[in-house]
Amino acid sequence: MDPLTIHTVPERLRRPVLITAFSGWNDAAESATTAARYLATTFHAEKFAEIDPEEFYHFGLSRPYVRYKSGSETEREIVWPATEFSVARPAELARDLIIGVAIEPHLRWKTYCAAVLDLARRCDATLVLTLGALLAEVPHTRPIRLSGGASDPELAARLGLRPTRYEGPTGIVGVLNTTAREHGLATASLWANVPHYISGIENPRATLALVQRVLALLNGAADVSDLEEAVRQFDQNLTEIVSQNQKIAGYVKKLESRDAETEEPAAPAAAESDLPPASDLMAEIEQFLRQQRPE
Repeated sequence: MDPLTIHTVPERLRRPVLITAFSGWNDAAESATTAARYLATTFHAEKFAEIDPEEFYHFGLSRPYVRYKSGSETEREIVWPATEFSVARPAELARDLIIGVAIEPHLRWKTYCAAVLDLARRCDATLVLTLGALLAEVPHTRPIRLSGGASDPELAARLGLRPTRYEGPTGIVGVLNTTAREHGLATASLWANVPHYISGIENPRATLALVQRVLALLNGAADVSDLEEAVRQFDQNLTEIVSQNQKIAGYVKKLESRDAETEEPAAPAAAESDLPPASDLMAEIEQFLRQQRPE
């Protein structure tokens, strides 16, 4: 049974870009999936396809959930962790968008990637763009750094990316990007560096950085004022936290000092570091935010 279901193949798409993001290991502070969903909402994308989860998920790890059906107070339905694809044809952009968001699958990654690439081919996608976010030892007071790579130097230059020299474990984003390139599709991967000591809360600054870079690639623009307001409130909360806590203030200053010594893309947060452990700081920051918004 083919795990990919396309309800209606979109016709006459304009050089479509397939944008994907996956929650979990590839999605620090939910920055990448939030960016993908934001683009889908902004450009009024409509669902047209999905990948059935049965072969790819351990439901004890990513559990389905139950909810009441729309308009019913007695009948319930099961919502499974499926991969859903939506298509947008924004008049303000020169290219159409196909956006896929999902939980990172647990099983059969090769088969899963083959299903995603099957959709890309059937929709004549001209670029596969993967979004990700990683935890890094960077201060929240600096602009969000973006790293990644592309299948050709011109595309990398348009994205303003310097390739990383990372070697080590990878997630479904890395596997999908490499598999697409091996099958002759143009690819790009865009990653936001998220301060690891605030990983427990959503990071609108990282989301905004990803959204703006995607729009720049598409030579387009969108109203992101709501996201900018979220960034303003986010920065205000963190400024207040730092002003009230010497431990956090000292931690941030040490990161700023290290950050000023290098212009290289930040490395993922490591288990061993000359910086103090961040777990206590995360707990204090999250407690402060809960006090600000008890609901």
